[in-house]
Amino acid sequence: MDEELDRIRREKMKGMLEKTEMERGMSSKIEVDGSNFQERVIERSKKVPVVLDFWAAWCAPCLMLGPLLEELADKYDGKFVLAKVDVNENQQLAQQYGIRAIPAVKMFKGGRVVDEFVGAMPEPLVRKWLDKNLG
Repeated sequence: MDEELDRIRREKMKGMLEKTEMERGMSSKIEVDGSNFQERVIERSKKVPVVLDFWAAWCAPCLMLGPLLEELADKYDGKFVLAKVDVNENQQLAQQYGIRAIPAVKMFKGGRVVDEFVGAMPEPLVRKWLDKNLG
């Protein structure tokens, strides 16, 4: 019981810290789940584009693409927020967005999906995709 309360406290604190950092424009990477998806992806995308990465720890292409997306989120310096969704822990979100293969990446603007790609891509192609959607 105490371990469960500690876990909940840690998650709450992490969420509060991420929200504070996002409001200050400091955080370009966030974790998303069903409980915070509306706020962190849909509502946030009305202010700044959100790139949503559906991934899993067992997925080798995900483990290659994820760090690249994180690096680009830093390099693009606030032009978009990178949100990550673990499909194993968030199957309902994955189903809601028609995820059949991972990694699956979707660009949200104005509360809706405006573009997407599936599979790991090399950095030049990811940059081209970002520039097309951010420009």
